[in-house]
Amino acid sequence: MALAQLQTYTEEDYYNMPEDVRAELIDGQFYYMAAPSRIHQEILMFLSRKIADYIDSKNGFCKVYPAPFAVKLFESDDDLIVEPDISVICDLGKLTDRGCTGAPDWIVEIISPGTASHDYVRKLNLYQDAGVKEYWIVDPLTKTIYAYHLGEAKFEVTPYTFQDKIKANLYDGLWIDFGELKL
Repeated sequence: MALAQLQTYTEEDYYNMPEDVRAELIDGQFYYMAAPSRIHQEILMFLSRKIADYIDSKNGFCKVYPAPFAVKLFESDDDLIVEPDISVICDLGKLTDRGCTGAPDWIVEIISPGTASHDYVRKLNLYQDAGVKEYWIVDPLTKTIYAYHLGEAKFEVTPYTFQDKIKANLYDGLWIDFGELKL
């Protein structure tokens, strides 16, 4: 007896989804995402503002995009599109009308209860393989931040808490004080 086979989806299927459906396409499979919590959104806005304000204050050219924002990590891979919570792109040639093609320089993911293993394992490996220079995982439940920085060939991680002031590896003078986050 033959086993049932999963249907695989492509970039075309991703862009043909209804606009009110949020999902990521990884290895040809859709991973649907629930609406984020209020705390998730507060963290998203706090970090997006801090990063964008810093870039603006230095007359920088990098762009900050909060979710939903489509990122096709590998140009030749038509079955992989993710939607990081925050994407910072410094190579503006990677920007398209649909989002970003290629690895953003910095990605921030804010953990939701149903996505923890997805962000800590699957996406961590994808981002490392794609060459994302900096990847932060922010966990509102445990009030921890894992800041990953791409070393020679793999991520190196430093753990922090919501009481810490964290230096962004991508910029010399950007420090984010999570103590300012009033939750």
